[in-house]
Amino acid sequence: MKPLNVRPLLDEWDWQTRAACRGMDASVFFSPVYERGDARRRREQRAKTVCRGCPVQGPCATFATRTAQAFGVWGGLTETDRGHTRRPT
Repeated sequence: MKPLNVRPLLDEWDWQTRAACRGMDASVFFSPVYERGDARRRREQRAKTVCRGCPVQGPCATFATRTAQAFGVWGGLTETDRGHTRRPT
């Protein structure tokens, strides 16, 4: 039997231990259900400011894109930046 080519889960998430957002409230990076307009832009700008100074911004953005994260700001990229848009429910 051929061995599986898998990485330990800890290796997959290790970059998060060095993230500037570690320990911050998730509401900075993920919007409330009905957030729109200026409030949303201000929150996203605040999140992007945190991301700009983060030592793992690249791996974070890559992870979000590779795993198709549909919500939140990851590595300085919003849902729209990553090509995800919300459809009205």
